[in-house]
Amino acid sequence: MPAGNLYESARGQVDRVARKLGLEPGMAEILKHPKRELTVHFPVKMDDGSIRVFTGHRVQHNIARGPCKGGIRYHPRVTLDEIRALAMLMTWKCSVVNLPYGGAKGGVVCDPKGMSLDELERMTRRYTSEIVSMIGPEVDIPAPDVYTDSQTMAWVMDTYSMIKGYSVPGVVTGKPLSIGGSEGRREATARGCMYILREYARRRKKNLKGMRVLVHGYGNGGSNVARLLHQETGARIVGICDYTGGAYTSKGIAPAAAWYHKEKTGSIAGFKGARTLDGEEFLEQEADFLVLAALEDTIHRGNARRLQVETVAEIANGPVTPEADDILAKQGIEVLPDIVTNAGGVVVSYFEWVQDLQNFFWSHPEVNQKLENIMVKTFTDVASIAQREKTTLRTAALMLAIGRVVEATQTRGIYP
Repeated sequence: MPAGNLYESARGQVDRVARKLGLEPGMAEILKHPKRELTVHFPVKMDDGSIRVFTGHRVQHNIARGPCKGGIRYHPRVTLDEIRALAMLMTWKCSVVNLPYGGAKGGVVCDPKGMSLDELERMTRRYTSEIVSMIGPEVDIPAPDVYTDSQTMAWVMDTYSMIKGYSVPGVVTGKPLSIGGSEGRREATARGCMYILREYARRRKKNLKGMRVLVHGYGNGGSNVARLLHQETGARIVGICDYTGGAYTSKGIAPAAAWYHKEKTGSIAGFKGARTLDGEEFLEQEADFLVLAALEDTIHRGNARRLQVETVAEIANGPVTPEADDILAKQGIEVLPDIVTNAGGVVVSYFEWVQDLQNFFWSHPEVNQKLENIMVKTFTDVASIAQREKTTLRTAALMLAIGRVVEATQTRGIYP
């Protein structure tokens, strides 16, 4: 599904929830439009001496509840509509876990896999300088996303600080510990997902130990959730897939061994003792849980009916299309929505921001305990709404999130 449809789908979600909440049309219109967006075209000198012009975006969706928060992604298929959609989803994600943020997103159209580290640094620093008027610890706080990491955030923080003339660690989150990062940030998205899966199972009087899990996408989020589920809950990781292909065995895969194999060969495919599958075949395997940790639109109208799992957990943003959502619901497959399941990353990003502003840092166990408290409470609230309203967890999460943004907007009023 084209990225433009992701934006229209996000706007359609607002319309559906607005009807359930009984919102006035004008309020729904406010929620469907970004507050501010910027597109920049900027030159970067490449290693061979040539000049290449890159296109970057930064979109701020809503500031009713506080400054904006959202990642920066580097990918060849980045579009403005995609960034708009993801900024809107960030607003709902921050709201559903009750953080004092609105949503934002940024991205640069590039192929980071074909660029050297020096080229990525020069591009990052120039992109930062182009959007510097839009970001800041009281305005908009970027974070890592697809194909960006803690090093990227260090470059953003340093560039912003050089322009300001003093160190501003709170301008980004997801930084290395040496310059104001938080303990627990790297694995926060995966740990948050683990807490949601554990609470989901507990509410159904089940235990994750021995449950079969497929993990689609094996970057930071997917690899960490596989490791945490395996080590801390005893779940059986029966399949792992990355963009090159997948490995499946009902006996279970040790995540550490799979990661070693990927580092050594560049692919999960070919893992010893497991059957090698392509991406679509992988999604059709039997399991209790399917964790989607790759990109948006992984499950769509064309493959949703072939899933043989009980529950889908979204770590990626928008990995299940609206059409697929309806199909899965009819098949009795429950979807744990992205704005809840992958919110652990933004929760610990919030912790990092708070620590930076105070210059007072917490231990790893403190971070994990605070994260668990927020994730468990969020899921409890969402599950209660879903039960009361007889609706899906996604709709319930959006009702809670949008309701909070509406309340803040109404309380503040419309200026002037």
